[in-house]
Amino acid sequence: MSVLTKRTTSFLNPMRMAGWGAVGMVLLTPLVAMQFTQEVGWGLEDFLFAGVLLVGAGLLLELVLWTVRAPWARLVLAGLIGLAVLTIWAEAAVGIF
Repeated sequence: MSVLTKRTTSFLNPMRMAGWGAVGMVLLTPLVAMQFTQEVGWGLEDFLFAGVLLVGAGLLLELVLWTVRAPWARLVLAGLIGLAVLTIWAEAAVGIF
């Protein structure tokens, strides 16, 4: 069995913890930056938007990893989820479209 297709039954899977930790770090970065500079000016709605976007993407990625068995399909779908998050984030930040 491949490493990508092997399932662990524990909720405390190190890869899962790293992924959700990364979501938390992305949300904490602007909060910390706001303490040191006036260049970052996020409001409550910005944090809510980023939180919903990142948690939604994380949950979608969890669903993909639980349901899709083929490693190449997992990688493609994870890449598409990441690309969608980056596109939405860029559109919200500077309006690329």
